[in-house]
Amino acid sequence: QVQLVESGGGLVQAGGSLRLSCAASGSIFSINTMGWYRQAPGKQREMVAQITAGGRTNYADSVKGRFTISRDNAKNTVDLQMNSLKPEDTAVYYCRVVARFTPYWGQGTQVTVSS
Repeated sequence: QVQLVESGGGLVQAGGSLRLSCAASGSIFSINTMGWYRQAPGKQREMVAQITAGGRTNYADSVKGRFTISRDNAKNTVDLQMNSLKPEDTAVYYCRVVARFTPYWGQGTQVTVSS
């Protein structure tokens, strides 16, 4: 089992920045991919960014060049730096990690971008 605790959401004006953090505990030795997903009202949950244990990253086209994902394997954390935020980035953001082929989700943190 892996437990995830997210922090860093909030309200920001368009063009601003936020940083999300996610700390993993439990069976952390088995974690491979870590990432962030988001779900806006009335929409499906979508991948925002993910990073493998080796540091390979993958981003949704809509956030490329604006968001940066990073992880600290020693601290078992994954962060998402979000710059140049847009109103369409408004959503609940979820941390997701994969351990032994099993996905685990955080409780979600709200990000609201005002125009």
